[in-house]
Amino acid sequence: MSFHEVQRLLHLMNVEMDQEYAFQLFQAADTSESGTLEGEEFVEFYKALTKRTEVYELFENFSADGQKLTLLEFVDFLQEEQKEGERASDLALDLIDRYEPSDSGKLRHVLSMDGFLSYLCSKDGDIFNPTCLPIYQDMTQPLNHYYINSSHNTYLVGDQLCGQSSVEGYIRALKRGCRCVEVDIWDGPSGEPIVYHGHTLTSRIPFKDVVATVAQYAFQTSDYPVILSLENHCSWEQQQVMACHLTEILGEQLLSTTLDGLLPTQLPSPEELRGKILVKGKKLRTLEEDLEEEEEEEELESELEREQEADPELEAQLESEPQELSPRSKDKKKEKVVMCPLFCPPVCCEVVVQAPISKPGPLLFPKQRSKPILCPSLSALVVYLKSVSFHSFTHSREHYRFYETSSFSETKARSLIKEAGNEFVQHNAWQLSRVYPSGLRTDSSNYNPQELWNAGCQMVAMNVQTAGLEMDIYDGLFRQNGACGYVLKPDFLRDVQSSFHPERPISPFKAQTLLIQVISGQQLPKDDMSKERSIVDPLVRVEIFGVRPDTTRQETSYVENNGFNPYWGQTLSFRVLVPELALLRFVVKDYNRKSRNEFIGQYTVPWTCMQQGGPVLRPLANATRALAVLLMPSSCPSPGYRHIHLLSKDGISLHPASIFVHISIREGLEGDES
Repeated sequence: MSFHEVQRLLHLMNVEMDQEYAFQLFQAADTSESGTLEGEEFVEFYKALTKRTEVYELFENFSADGQKLTLLEFVDFLQEEQKEGERASDLALDLIDRYEPSDSGKLRHVLSMDGFLSYLCSKDGDIFNPTCLPIYQDMTQPLNHYYINSSHNTYLVGDQLCGQSSVEGYIRALKRGCRCVEVDIWDGPSGEPIVYHGHTLTSRIPFKDVVATVAQYAFQTSDYPVILSLENHCSWEQQQVMACHLTEILGEQLLSTTLDGLLPTQLPSPEELRGKILVKGKKLRTLEEDLEEEEEEEELESELEREQEADPELEAQLESEPQELSPRSKDKKKEKVVMCPLFCPPVCCEVVVQAPISKPGPLLFPKQRSKPILCPSLSALVVYLKSVSFHSFTHSREHYRFYETSSFSETKARSLIKEAGNEFVQHNAWQLSRVYPSGLRTDSSNYNPQELWNAGCQMVAMNVQTAGLEMDIYDGLFRQNGACGYVLKPDFLRDVQSSFHPERPISPFKAQTLLIQVISGQQLPKDDMSKERSIVDPLVRVEIFGVRPDTTRQETSYVENNGFNPYWGQTLSFRVLVPELALLRFVVKDYNRKSRNEFIGQYTVPWTCMQQGGPVLRPLANATRALAVLLMPSSCPSPGYRHIHLLSKDGISLHPASIFVHISIREGLEGDES
């Protein structure tokens, strides 16, 4: 490879280097003095090109001879810079064994420069704490204590008006960890319900295909329960078909009664519901009435069996006579289910619940208030997630039960947070809430989920087909805990007596100051690979999302014409009131003085999952609450040198693109601005 070819290669590698310096590196590597680089010569040239000066300086600060780190020197680094504390000695031996490339170095317990760099670039040097990647949280608490990865109009892979409906939407959502998927069902041809966005031009798919897809993909990414959020617009007859498809296709996966057949006092946990699919939707009666009737039906069946055994002629008589349907509600509620007569025209089919009448009368024009028809067989499949309308927090406390759940538009939810933020927090401590995007988002855009999480809302449904800032935040939160789709809420959002107000957070929350030194970048891609002659001018923006006072952003200056190994060396300072709710988003952009800066890559991490020192965390599967609290990461990151491995707009790894930072923390709000 001639020097001219090397220059062209550097341009393709997104770096503009001083020609004289590049020629010096070329000559130093050309040991044969042939004017070209071959074999090992090119390897030496590449090593010189990719030399990390900032890492060498850090290495030499702790190395007595500048060639290696002894075991004691490496322990000093882990204690002083990475804040690993008492475990540093054992950790040093483990890291040397893992990352030192030479066998002699491993035997002598020393770490070479190559081994040191390998450690810093590994998962152990990543900003995301690797112990937060597997299941590490307590999974035995009630469902309402968790944030639940949720999708809106899951069947759509495009916009809300003309987009395509496809089972591919469910496959993608479930594979990325969604545990609550939405299904809008309408009457279809030939008696088969269909799924599409009603009153739009979106395409249509059979309901049974959606159910079959969910059955196949529900537990490929996570064993924890999947929630089918049904938006039911079907007639009585097609609801019966829906119930049939759900029971026959899902089989044992479908939860159709309480776990133990007894009346619960709280929602079951994700651990108890492993491998189960739950139906969320309207329900004719309360769970108490369902269980009471099941018990009575079992007693009736037992009594009939005893009578049949005593009188065989009775069995023949029962088989020859048509059976009347048992009533589906009790007089104590002063309601009963009324089935439409066979001659009833479709326009009448809007009556399902009627006050008891002393004398038979016509059903075509009842005087009482009507409700949409709901088929009992479909209603019976709703167990723990009965959908109810929201009126007020007082009304919910006085009239609703823990297994009833309300849905809110993003606009309504935001309004409630501003008007009654603390009441919303307390409401979400005992009952599930689902929030969905505004109907004005016809382009399938998304809203910021953070402000809903701040109020403890569990199912914040997103248009997962649309990449961008909002999905970066969403994926950032759910990347932890095995990406299982469930993340335990902070304790002050699980307390029904909580005093926390998301709009006005005050003590006892311990404020902290975070200092992030953005040091350097490595092998940043071009934002447009089709432009061979363009070289990026990268800058780094650090954004914090949390409660309103904590939400802010700062950025470095840009480095001109260097996407290969840009150096910034700038420190950004952030003051955070509620770190338990904070997420950090690191964004690398290509500076453009004439227009908006172009996106290069990003990475979002929860504050509680930033790499830190302290006791080794072990993955938890069936942990008790006390053990989980002991092993969970503390709510603040510790100082240390960390790499941030960048992701694309779609969340795909841009390896080897990364940025190198140093993180430090100070208690309280005192901190130097930079």
